[in-house]
Amino acid sequence: AHENRGLQSQPPPEEQNYGPAAAHVRQGPFVSVSRNGPAKRDYLIAAVLCYANLINFMDWFIVPGTLIDIQKYFELSDGDTGLLQTVFILCYMLAAPIFGYLGDRYNRKIILGAGIFFWSVVTLGSSFISESYYWIFFLSRGLVGIGTASYSTIAPTIIADLFEEGKRTTMLSIFYIFIPVGSGLAYVLAAGMADVTGDWHWAFRITPCMGGLALVLLILLVPHRTQRRTAAHRALSISGTIRVAAERPDVHRTAKTTWCQDVISLAKNRSFVWSSLGLTAMAFVTGALGMWVPLFLYRAQVVQGIVPPCLQESCNSSNSIIFGGITIGTGILGVVAGAEAARRLRKINNKADPLICATSMCISALCLYIALMVAQTNILSTFIFIAFGELFLSVNWAVVTDILLYVVTPRQQSTAIALQILVSHLLGDASSPYLIGIISTAIQAKNAHSFQWNFWSMQYSFIVCAFVGVFGGGFFLLTSFYIEEDRKEAEQ
Repeated sequence: AHENRGLQSQPPPEEQNYGPAAAHVRQGPFVSVSRNGPAKRDYLIAAVLCYANLINFMDWFIVPGTLIDIQKYFELSDGDTGLLQTVFILCYMLAAPIFGYLGDRYNRKIILGAGIFFWSVVTLGSSFISESYYWIFFLSRGLVGIGTASYSTIAPTIIADLFEEGKRTTMLSIFYIFIPVGSGLAYVLAAGMADVTGDWHWAFRITPCMGGLALVLLILLVPHRTQRRTAAHRALSISGTIRVAAERPDVHRTAKTTWCQDVISLAKNRSFVWSSLGLTAMAFVTGALGMWVPLFLYRAQVVQGIVPPCLQESCNSSNSIIFGGITIGTGILGVVAGAEAARRLRKINNKADPLICATSMCISALCLYIALMVAQTNILSTFIFIAFGELFLSVNWAVVTDILLYVVTPRQQSTAIALQILVSHLLGDASSPYLIGIISTAIQAKNAHSFQWNFWSMQYSFIVCAFVGVFGGGFFLLTSFYIEEDRKEAEQ
């Protein structure tokens, strides 16, 4: 959907668009719109888009925040419950390139507004579905994923076009930081509303109201046509994680190549292949944790006798609130720490980036394994080790992006990002919730029904994440063997 266009002579600024502008930019001369600096209105528009991004990711994780109640209400097995998030992410993943294509060619404000309105209406409607129509609830989550894709792929382009290079990086970083913040707040909001009202359905009625406010602000403050930059900045943003790329306008294709030829070339880039597999392992673990941790903790507490089994209409949601806070804190701290560690260690080791990723993945896997093992005896220790596991996972997000940007030639970066995102979603966070769920269901089916086996089934299925994390560390370690060679080749 994001086609390499190059520079055109005197293009109409209201028509030309190169998709999302990049937050990470290679050194080199740029052709940019002459400005005297961003106006206050630009910052106000960026604030509106950040607010909408917050709601976007709150809607994404509203189901895991009330998972216990939803599972009981629709009488779903663990396998069917995991499918809820899988349906959402698959629809999101498949719809995002379509909206990227539309955003390149049509009015972005209209597409953004339509997306916000669509996902808000569908989310609100899903709160009125009765227990006998569970399939409609599954369908609604897929539709919400489509609406979410319309926003995630286009909103960064408007922010990128409002600011010059230095400010642009800062503003996009602020925009992206609302991903972990919104994800964590989703658990807090969902659990809080379920506790206050005694009905989990109300969690699905708050974000549509917030979305309505975002739509009004979008209509009032965002101009109908935003200035498109004339430099060939491009990026593709798809997923529960955003990756950005930039292209120097002074770099031109020396030969016409097809998409298939680019894919074949990337398949020969060993650093790209191994780092993409490492990213897929990260997405797998992150998707499973985001979906199942609150339910796993609840089952552990039932086995320990800390909380009674949930038989009433609304279950105890304190685990979702705590996990939401952990997600917010570790997400922000991890991204910042990872970027800073990479900046410092690159000065003394050219292989620092993949080694940081390999180390943090292995430490994260160890922390998650310990959390699983102590869950039946000590809930506090479980929370602590889950927090460290998420922290070390978050360290890698920014670093993996940098690896792709300097081992892939500029003219292949959009194709590389598209492939990496497709694989990481398809084999990662789109698959892991369902896989963990069906393993848990299979274990329960072979044993007598009890609260103890409900816990053990989830514990045993979760161990898959620890092994995947170790494999992810191995993939990043393999990346370190080839990264210097591939970086030099890309620079040439």
